[in-house]
Amino acid sequence: MSEIRTSAEDVKKLANLARIAVPEEDLPRFAEEFDAILAYVGKLDSLSLPDAQKRVPQLRNVFREDGEPFVPGTWTKEIVAQFPEKSGDSLSVKQIIAHD
Repeated sequence: MSEIRTSAEDVKKLANLARIAVPEEDLPRFAEEFDAILAYVGKLDSLSLPDAQKRVPQLRNVFREDGEPFVPGTWTKEIVAQFPEKSGDSLSVKQIIAHD
């Protein structure tokens, strides 16, 4: 594994993407922590797994047969009645993502 070091500028970019404020004096400490995390995760590259463990298991639905278990709209009124805030048959929620 190559030794790529995280810079303070990388930490600033990541903090900006995560929309968090990181004080200038903490940037070097975070860069060191990122390097340690990446080095630890990089150890997975050295794992040697038998071929049997590399197979992806076949997915199947163990709960019910695929299909329409209920006629659409069967439970709509009961579910909508429990919404704390609604607009028609839709649940109204607080906006958490802003595009500033």
